[in-house]
Amino acid sequence: MSSKSMAFASAQSTRIQGLLLAVGALSITPAQAGVMGAAPAKPMPQAISITRQAATAVLEKSGTSSCLTGKLTNALLGLSSSCEAQGDRSPICALANQAAVSTSWSMEFMERTSKELLKLSDTPVATTP
Repeated sequence: MSSKSMAFASAQSTRIQGLLLAVGALSITPAQAGVMGAAPAKPMPQAISITRQAATAVLEKSGTSSCLTGKLTNALLGLSSSCEAQGDRSPICALANQAAVSTSWSMEFMERTSKELLKLSDTPVATTP
């Protein structure tokens, strides 16, 4: 087989794989999808509980700054993924989405965000379509 026909076969295979991927993506429901690149979405009560634990750890300063940053970041990404999968647009979900994309993760930012997360998670989460 010539290198030209091998390249054509490879390109055709890549196109078929891309088409299959697109068809597969179209068949995924929003509840299955979550946030692109994120861990699978957890049920909202579990995601909120994990976020509360991380926020409490930040406020109690129970760990190094980098450990607390990682813990809160992961919790917020998980909560954001769960919110997206549920189609939830509640204030706690809006805060998780805002904080998750922030590039300024100072201790002050984490403390302020943690306080707000704890306050919002004390109120019932209303799912809004």
